[in-house]
Amino acid sequence: MFDDKMNKGIHEECGVFGVFGVKNAANLTYYGLHNLQHRGQEGCGIVSAVDGKLSRVRGGGLVTEVFNQAKLDKLAGSMAIGHVRYSSAGNGGEENIQPLLFHHSTGDFAMAHNGNIVNATALRLALEARGSLFQTSSDTEVLAHLIKKDGADEHRIFPLLSALDKLDGAFAILIMTPKRIYACRDKYGMRPLSLGRMKNNPEAYVVASETCAFDAVGAEYLRDVEPGEVVTIDHHGLRSNFYTEKCQRKMCAMEFIYFARPDSDIEGCNVHAYRKESGRLLWKESPADADLVVGVPDSSLSAAIGYSEASGLPYEMGMIKSKYVARTFIQPSQELREKGVKMKLSVVHSIVKDKRVVLVDDSIVRGTTSRNLVQMLRDAGAKEVHMRIASPPYCHPCYYGVDTGTYEELVASTKSVEEIREMIGADSLAYLSAESLLAAGHRSDLCAACFTGKYPTDLYKDVDGKSTEKVE
Repeated sequence: MFDDKMNKGIHEECGVFGVFGVKNAANLTYYGLHNLQHRGQEGCGIVSAVDGKLSRVRGGGLVTEVFNQAKLDKLAGSMAIGHVRYSSAGNGGEENIQPLLFHHSTGDFAMAHNGNIVNATALRLALEARGSLFQTSSDTEVLAHLIKKDGADEHRIFPLLSALDKLDGAFAILIMTPKRIYACRDKYGMRPLSLGRMKNNPEAYVVASETCAFDAVGAEYLRDVEPGEVVTIDHHGLRSNFYTEKCQRKMCAMEFIYFARPDSDIEGCNVHAYRKESGRLLWKESPADADLVVGVPDSSLSAAIGYSEASGLPYEMGMIKSKYVARTFIQPSQELREKGVKMKLSVVHSIVKDKRVVLVDDSIVRGTTSRNLVQMLRDAGAKEVHMRIASPPYCHPCYYGVDTGTYEELVASTKSVEEIREMIGADSLAYLSAESLLAAGHRSDLCAACFTGKYPTDLYKDVDGKSTEKVE
């Protein structure tokens, strides 16, 4: 998917990165966040620890826009955590840019979170009734209050384990105190979180949302943080605790399909290999009589290559993405956002002219961009355009950290495949099956709620903004 996400469709989630035991850890965190920039472009921040004190720099924009060497020099110390942000829960504003920093009589701590806590409003109201005062609209702050409300005087990790067990939803969370980092993952395993070790220092560790960030800092992959696990990183090395025994493996399918970088490995599966295999399976399920295969840059290129190899049709760079255009999601009008498609993508006329084209994309959200892409190919002289989507129809909202709006905004929730085909102007349209979604990664389970409507957690909804009720 190229730009449906920017037309009020799917947006990236967030990314977290942490370093322990490295001089000037904030510098490594900067490079780690740069390799996670695809997970959020609205804001970023870094918190470092030195001499028992936590220091923070944060701001709106890209990592390269927020940080320079002078700011990084202010973040001395051998331990740091960082965050890149897209605000799927909570409002904008600098107060919501993470890591969040908390001051308490028992010690300061910082927190960076990827995901969404679905029972955050219910927990927040209960905490406010007991006297808590919230400074942000972020669901991340709820965890901080839970930790200190019931366990301020307890020993070390126990209040954290108790607080995490009260959360429902998807999360990968880093918590840093002046002495250690805690890496926490939700019990459903919906958000990725990996541990690494510095190649030149076996006593130094890193933790990141994606393994692609390890290469940027010279680290090697050790293992994933398990669902329901809290890994403590300090001078003792790595220690493990579980806050629940009720754990599942429901990795978000969109991590494989769209969010993660192709060079990342998620739970032992390379993202590029997954997408390539999904393209192969897509051809087996939905072959097209055509002359060539074109992928929509960038996240659909691997699937297009797989479709090409399985079909024997040549793969061509029929669309080129510009790397030097402003981010279209900040444009003030729908008209300008739609024009942003043509600013960011151009068709290679000589490649597609008089050809029957298979156009492979990873998903369709609202359908607006798909219609524009089909029309761009026709304007360039393509005789036929056969749309193939490397995922099932996206017809249910996500409540776990992906901003996909309402049912009304999801075209597949109100239209059949044939109606969508007619709307986007393609000669044919086909989607990958839910069965092949699992088969592409040799998986027995994924969170595919956005395709199937089968949510792994209970769901909660706000009622007049004052109370919450569980959705059965």
